[in-house]
Amino acid sequence: MVATTHPLAAQAGLEMLKKGGNAVDAALATAASLTVLEPTSNGVGGDAFALVWHKGRLAGINGSGPAPIGLDGDPFRSRGLTKLPAFGWPAVTVPGAPATWAALSGRYGRLSLGEVLAPAIAYAEEGHPVAPNVALLWERAASQFGAALEGERFRPWFETFCPDGRAPRAGESFSIPALARSLRAIAASQGRDFYEGELARRLLAFSDATGGWLTAEDLASFRPEWVEPIGVDYRGYRVWEIPPNGQGIIALMALRILEGFAFTHRDDARTAHLQIEAMKLAFADGARHVADRRFADVPVEELLSDEHAARRRALIRPDEALPPGAPLADQGGTVYLAAADGEGMMVSYIQSNFWGFGSGLVVPETGVALHNRGLGFRLDPDHPNSLKGGKRPYHTIIPGFVSRGDEPLGPFGVMGAFMQPQGHLQVLMNAIDFGHNPQEALDAPRWQWTSGRTVEVEPGFPHPLALALARKGHDLRPALESTSFGRGQIIWRMGKTLAGGTEPRADGAIAAW
Repeated sequence: MVATTHPLAAQAGLEMLKKGGNAVDAALATAASLTVLEPTSNGVGGDAFALVWHKGRLAGINGSGPAPIGLDGDPFRSRGLTKLPAFGWPAVTVPGAPATWAALSGRYGRLSLGEVLAPAIAYAEEGHPVAPNVALLWERAASQFGAALEGERFRPWFETFCPDGRAPRAGESFSIPALARSLRAIAASQGRDFYEGELARRLLAFSDATGGWLTAEDLASFRPEWVEPIGVDYRGYRVWEIPPNGQGIIALMALRILEGFAFTHRDDARTAHLQIEAMKLAFADGARHVADRRFADVPVEELLSDEHAARRRALIRPDEALPPGAPLADQGGTVYLAAADGEGMMVSYIQSNFWGFGSGLVVPETGVALHNRGLGFRLDPDHPNSLKGGKRPYHTIIPGFVSRGDEPLGPFGVMGAFMQPQGHLQVLMNAIDFGHNPQEALDAPRWQWTSGRTVEVEPGFPHPLALALARKGHDLRPALESTSFGRGQIIWRMGKTLAGGTEPRADGAIAAW
């Protein structure tokens, strides 16, 4: 089974399973296809993370790249900036996705990387019909970029993604032959061409010509990191996340706080109030501590301890919203997928360019859009997550996994910048506390805390519940659409059967065989 945000990508993964590949082969085929089919949310020039269940063990890979070695926050602080510019080179970190594909394929894959990337290459070269939600996001990005991006360095983005002077419409065929050539080079070199070959040379030449900081050393030295997942027990289940520099620990901290309460109904003011307050406290801890552990001491065990959870739980007022907290960013661009094969291997995989198409930079003649993941850094030199060359930023993308005892339940995820821990919390509680099946868990209307006492609720959120939350002091803001409330996927094992759920807020699909 493969579950993801685009039907053609799910079919690409299923094709690998039918050819005798395993869940990792399926996940990689799906992920590569999504760089072509959904460029509004991810790309070859972005980062990736994954959790893999194989032979009774869960392994994690952190495919986030560091800031260029010669970059620090001084030039930006001297200009009076409190955060990096979103567009252009300042927020471009080393892209980690191609190396992550190669690492996963090398350790677990049964098929060659060329076989796995073949569907993506075909979609890029021959074209594909643009899906409805992708078309909507594409049109918004084109409008935003048209207003914000000026200068020669941004011209390749418009030439690549708006060749007719506009975003493609739903149902129109769209192709990126240059990206097909790049994918072929990545497949033939096990990813190294992106870091040390012709693709690397093109990227570095573009950086040198347009004021970037990337160097040959930055690219050639990059390797994704295999990591031990972190997890907490929640009502008889074990919930797993990637450790910092990812924000998965925020979802785990919130679950630890909420385990001290009993819940009976999902659409209940007490339930939603406690969830929101726990999430505020977890985000506050995450903002203070989450950073690259190679550069900062992140007290993971303490943050997930019984004692810390009890201290934070005691701060929650049962009938009053906590005081204001720092605002969260309001943009994100990510894809999530889940895959499982008939031999027990299961994959939770996430991939992102961060702000939609990312930095607005496309390497000429490659079709590769570069992300702006450096926006996760702080410019405060004393903060653990301060910008420093060679350092990875606070990262929003988080694949999740659930087990019970020694047995896997399976992968789950909800994409969407800072909505992700909030989505993890709500989907998991829907399933574990309220007995929802995977599709019901994803379908349920969501809330999203954004800053202070402000909580956005999506269309379909029960009006009486919203009024009750407002009476507790929450500043409720009804959203006109659901695009910012995350897009999730689930594959869970029920005995010998796989049960999948796919997101109604996207062009989601489950492909099963």
